[in-house]
Amino acid sequence: MADKQGVKIVTIGGGSSYTPELMEGFIKRYDRLPVREIWLVDIEDGREKVETVGAMAQRMWDASPYDVKVHISFDRREALPGADFVTTQFRVGLLYARIKDERIPLSYGMLGQETNGAGGMFKAFRTIPVIGQIIADMRELCPDAWLINFTNPSGMVTEAAIKHFGWKKTIGLCNVPVGSMINEPKLIGYEENDPRLTFRFAGLNHFHWHRVWDENGREVTHDIISHLNDRDNGMPANIDEVELPLEMLHSMGMIPCGYHRYYYMHEEMLAQEVRDFGKGECRAEVVKRTEDELFELYKDPELDHKPEQLAKRGGAHYSDAACETIAAIYGDTNTHMVVSTQNNGAVPDLAPDSIVEVSALIGRHGAEPLAWGPMPSQERGWLQCMKAMEECVIEAAITGDYGKALEAFCLNPQVENGKKAQCVLNELLVAHEKYLPQFAEKIAELKAAGVTVTDETAARLVAEGK
Repeated sequence: MADKQGVKIVTIGGGSSYTPELMEGFIKRYDRLPVREIWLVDIEDGREKVETVGAMAQRMWDASPYDVKVHISFDRREALPGADFVTTQFRVGLLYARIKDERIPLSYGMLGQETNGAGGMFKAFRTIPVIGQIIADMRELCPDAWLINFTNPSGMVTEAAIKHFGWKKTIGLCNVPVGSMINEPKLIGYEENDPRLTFRFAGLNHFHWHRVWDENGREVTHDIISHLNDRDNGMPANIDEVELPLEMLHSMGMIPCGYHRYYYMHEEMLAQEVRDFGKGECRAEVVKRTEDELFELYKDPELDHKPEQLAKRGGAHYSDAACETIAAIYGDTNTHMVVSTQNNGAVPDLAPDSIVEVSALIGRHGAEPLAWGPMPSQERGWLQCMKAMEECVIEAAITGDYGKALEAFCLNPQVENGKKAQCVLNELLVAHEKYLPQFAEKIAELKAAGVTVTDETAARLVAEGK
């Protein structure tokens, strides 16, 4: 942990469009978190982005009362020595990889869904080995640093970091619970992010539920459920507002996260994405346009604050959550936050060493999960199935075991089983060959057997080396 001379932050994936929000979060918390220096690390393919966002980040600090230097590096080993906190927000293969993750499954009439579906599993296959490499460097160069991860799929990446790579000082983050705590109070007549309400969360990343109580200890969960289909319900910008079955939610007595629409209303969510795909694009291509527009704004030499357009990106509050987590660890404040951390009995339906996304108190020892208790029968079944899927994904990502990858596909409720699932798996392996060395032998076998990428846009990206 840093001394009172200040904190060194290293951000892997520093060229992300979210970086200005990260800077804003550090600036507004400077009295609690005296940052000494910030390093933005990226790869050569991301040079233009990191240089653009790095210049803007420095303008933000220069416009503040604080003297903080923003460094840019393309070598994390140059940046890591002496780091107090390492934040990860990278995307292996850039947004081109996400386009393939979504388009290839959609070409078979199946959801790609970049965190929980076929695309999310492949994002994990590409990301988890890199997290292992980062941790190996941290073990050598900054052995006391905390790893604050909001690279998706955050829960699986965090589980790999803690259980498989042994970096216990890891906390995973997500913006979805933050959005709920900000927006849901307004549904029942409270102020945005009203401190009078008590929220408690439990589950997995992008697969959690929560309950809420008012200042008198009265549970208001059902009051919020009654408004979840309202027009202004605080849904994340990247999820279609398909109506939820409120009678079922009242029966379970818990509020699901926005991503549960992909499970509870699978047919409707799939139909919407298939319609959009039929018009020639997927969500990832929309996000890429938004990101391109953001970087044009970031190039403005007069811009020294986070632009409002960043909220359209779908990940608002990710970076703010990271800053608050770091400030809570540094200041030992025992702040309530919702994080991915080791279960330790908080959700007794899962193993104690499983990584869960739960309410926790954050202080200098990291996250202390708050007990939730057993889940009702239906939710217990969902949860255990999804955790089994995650464990298969992680094992396949580390070992390159094709059978384990196929097993994960069979477990995932967003993937149709049978021959179609295997076709999607095979095409995605070929499409992402550049970033999947652990599957090299199987990919060579598939290519020799004539497996190719059939979606025209995805095939073009492969041909261009993207």
